[in-house]
Amino acid sequence: MSRLMRLLCALASLLGIAGCDVMNMQEIKPGVTTGYEVRDRMGAPNTEWQNADGTVTWEYSRQPEGVECFMITIGSDNVVKAMEQVITPANMARIQPGWTKEQVRRLLGKQRSVETFRLKNEEVWDWRIPTEQDLATYFNVHFDMNGVVVRTSKSTRAGP
Repeated sequence: MSRLMRLLCALASLLGIAGCDVMNMQEIKPGVTTGYEVRDRMGAPNTEWQNADGTVTWEYSRQPEGVECFMITIGSDNVVKAMEQVITPANMARIQPGWTKEQVRRLLGKQRSVETFRLKNEEVWDWRIPTEQDLATYFNVHFDMNGVVVRTSKSTRAGP
């Protein structure tokens, strides 16, 4: 990336603009980009997930204000194996009653917020998701007090 582009991205990040994320993500190529290059472009991940096959998945969540979470899998050779935006309708549909908090967290990345509803004996995690209207839209996962999914829902709120 050119020096001018890096300067513009640094300035944009100071202003809270996520446009450089798009450019950085487009430059990450599975099978080519190294873990070092990912860290140079994206910074340290929010979370590192160790996988059974010896790879590691780095989580780059854009919550609470963003609507994306990127999972980048790095092989034992330090080369990117896969990159995926995980906050998708397909992934949200996978979550079923009986899932644990860790399973949900591993699938969708860090949640935007956590609220406890004592009268309902429920804890609700939410993720901000894309919308086509002027309403902020959220995907909610409802857990019982044992940390097990009981249901999912969507909600909207006026303006971001």
